Amino acid sequence: MNTYNNTLTAAGNGFGRAFADNFLGEAPDWYKLTIAAFLLLNPLILYVSGPFTTGWVLIGEFIFTLAMALKCYPLQPGGLLAIEAVLMGMTSTDAVYHEVIENIEVILLLMFMVAGIYFMKSLLLFVFTKILINVNSKSMLSLLFCAVAAVLSAFLDALTVTAVLIAVAVGFYSVYHRVASQQPHHHHDHDHSNDEHVVEYHREDLDQFRAYLRSLIMHGAVGTALGGVCTLVGEPQNLLIAEKAGWEFLQFFLQMAPVTIPTLFAGLITCVILEKSKILGYGAQLPLAVREVLLNFSREEEKKRTPAQVAELWVQGIVALLLVFALAFHVAEVGIIGLMIIVLLTSFNGVVQEARIGHAFEEALPFTALLVVFFAIVAVIHQQHLFEPVTHFVLSQKPEQQPALLFLANGILSMISDNVFVATVYINEVKAALTAGDITREHFDKLAIAINTGTNLPSVATPNGQAAFLFLLTSALAPLIRLSYGRMVLMALPYTIVLSIVALTCVIYAI
Repeated sequence: MNTYNNTLTAAGNGFGRAFADNFLGEAPDWYKLTIAAFLLLNPLILYVSGPFTTGWVLIGEFIFTLAMALKCYPLQPGGLLAIEAVLMGMTSTDAVYHEVIENIEVILLLMFMVAGIYFMKSLLLFVFTKILINVNSKSMLSLLFCAVAAVLSAFLDALTVTAVLIAVAVGFYSVYHRVASQQPHHHHDHDHSNDEHVVEYHREDLDQFRAYLRSLIMHGAVGTALGGVCTLVGEPQNLLIAEKAGWEFLQFFLQMAPVTIPTLFAGLITCVILEKSKILGYGAQLPLAVREVLLNFSREEEKKRTPAQVAELWVQGIVALLLVFALAFHVAEVGIIGLMIIVLLTSFNGVVQEARIGHAFEEALPFTALLVVFFAIVAVIHQQHLFEPVTHFVLSQKPEQQPALLFLANGILSMISDNVFVATVYINEVKAALTAGDITREHFDKLAIAINTGTNLPSVATPNGQAAFLFLLTSALAPLIRLSYGRMVLMALPYTIVLSIVALTCVIYAI
C-alpha cells in the first residue's frame, strides 16, 4: 500500500512539474509566476476596486507582456488576460467582434500586404544592397532610410513600409550570418537565428553589424511615422479623421502641413545628429568585413543570375509600380490590393505550390492574431470608458487651450494604448461637440489637426503606441538584431522629445 501511495505521489509531482514546464513553454519561471499572479489577482482587484481600476491594471499588465516580447511572444499571455477580461464581464465577445470589424482594414493589410512584400524580397534585397554598398557615409545612409520611409509611408502605409524594412534587414543579416557560420551563400536552409556555429573571430563583427542594422531600422521606423502623419492614407486613423472632417487627400495634406512639414524636417535633422553624436545606440558603422561579404554576395548574385531570375526582377519592379499607384489612388482597401499583389507576383514568377506560398504568411499571421487580442483590450477600454475623464477635462477648458491639451492627451494615451482607438474616441467626441453646436467649424478643424498629430507623433515613444513599431518588435528581425522593448524605447526617446516639442509648438502657434 505504501509503495502504491509513493508511486502515485511521485507521478503527481512529475505531472505538476510537467504542467508548470509546459505553461508558456521556455519563458523564465519568474515570468510564468508573474502572469499567473496577474490572472489570480485580477478578479480580486475587480471585486475590491471595481471595473474602472481593474481596466487600468489590465492595460498595465498587457503592456508588460509587450515589454517582455523577447521572453515570451505576447499572444499567449496577452490572450490569457483578454480571455479573463471577457469572463470577468469587463467586455463581451460581441464588443471584441465589433472592434475587429471596425479594424478589418488593418487585419486584411497584415494578412495580404505583408505577404505580398515577401514575394518582392529579391527586388528589395537587390535595390537596397546597391544602396548600402554604394553609400559609404552612415549619416547619409540613415538619412536616406528615414526620408525614403517617410515618403513611402505618405503614399502607402506605415505597416507596409515596415514590412519592407524588415524583409531587407533580414536579407542583409542572413547573408552575413551564413558567412560567419562558414556556410555558403546558397545554403538557404541555414538557421540565421542560431549563433552556435558562428566562428569566434566573426562574433565582434556580427555584434557590430547588429548595432548597425538596429540604428538603420529605427531611423526607418521613425520615418514611417514622419510620413504617415502627413496624408489620409498614411495611418488607419488618418482616414477616419478625414472622413469625420470631410477632407479629401489634398485638403488633408494642406490642413496638416503647418504641423507635419516642420516636424518632418526636425525628424530628419535629429536623424543626422544622432548618427554624428553616436548616442543611445546610434552611430555604429558597417564593419569592413561585412561590407566585403555583401559586396561579394552582390557580385556573385549578378554573375549567376539567370534569364529567369532577371525576368522575376522585372516582374517584381512592374508590380511594385502598380502597388504604388494602386495605393496612391486608393483603388481598393490596402489588404485587397495586397492580395492582388500576391496573385500577380506568384502567377508571373511561377510560385504555384501551396507550401511555397504558405511561407509568405508565416511572418504576419502571428502578429495578426496578437492584434486581435489587442482589440480585445481596446474593447475593455471602450466599454469601461477609461479615457472619458480626460476627454471631459480637455473639452471643459478655454477654446484657445484645447488644441494643445488635446495634442498632449492624445500623445500620452497613444503611448500606452492603440493610437487608432485613441483617435477614434477623440474625433467622435469633438464631432459630437460640433454637431451639438458647442464648437465652431474652424475650431473643430484645429482640434482634428491636434488629434491626428497627437496620436501619430508622440506615440513613437513605445512599440505599443504604433502598430508599425509593435510589428517590428514582434517580427523575426527583432531577436536577430537584439532589438528589445526597452532598447526600442531608449532609441526612440530623442525622436519622441524632438517631434513632440516641435509638433506641440506648431499646434499652439501655427494653426
